[in-house]
Amino acid sequence: MDSDSPIKIRVINLHKSFGEKQVLKGCDVEVREGESMVVIGGSGSGKTVLIKCIIRLIQPDQGEVYIDQQEITALNERSINEVRKKFGMLFQGGALFDSMRIWENVGFGLRQHTHLNDGEIRRIVSEKLRLVGLKDIENLMPSELSGGMKKRVSLARAIAMEPEILLYDEPTTGLDPIMADAINELIVQMREKLKVTSVAITHDMKSAYQIADRIAMLYQGRIVEVGTPEEIKNSSNPIVQQFIQGRSEGPIKII
Repeated sequence: MDSDSPIKIRVINLHKSFGEKQVLKGCDVEVREGESMVVIGGSGSGKTVLIKCIIRLIQPDQGEVYIDQQEITALNERSINEVRKKFGMLFQGGALFDSMRIWENVGFGLRQHTHLNDGEIRRIVSEKLRLVGLKDIENLMPSELSGGMKKRVSLARAIAMEPEILLYDEPTTGLDPIMADAINELIVQMREKLKVTSVAITHDMKSAYQIADRIAMLYQGRIVEVGTPEEIKNSSNPIVQQFIQGRSEGPIKII
């Protein structure tokens, strides 16, 4: 990632509440083209809400989101669907359709948004599955796959439309350390091979250090620090240090 690269994603003063609960309270972050940005923060800190605002699966209450200098929060449904074609997203649970075969899952977006026939879709699906290290599984059902294979299939689906931006929601959650490491390595390869811009959210610091060009810390609805993995490790901010070292905020009383 070149520090002179143009800004691909810009989030300005983002606010989002759900009833009385204020989740984002003036969140600001920028991601450059080709960069891998990892957003860290505790459970309930608003990480998932932030990336869902970036792809506008959630409408923010206030603030602006720019994708390639286009402000997207006020776009109508047709226009936002055009913007979403730039994105691929790996959801936390994989979100595969249980009733569809693997090739139908991976090719779902191609079938919805292109005029390709099944033969052409299957060719693209096989190519994307090979990219994530899978072959000869096109006719299997999701129930026949391990957790790690499901994550890879979900990643193949995320890249099937050749997106410019990949969003990862807790990509290693639920995986054993060896498979988590393999998924992290795959994320790095996707960036290098496909030249995509990536935003990943995680509370797994090992994963964050492995895949990030820069790391942003989300705390109480705001980004409190942004830096390279090395800068974050050496941060003088006590909030950052407390999180990356896994310390609780104080003694826990056991009643």
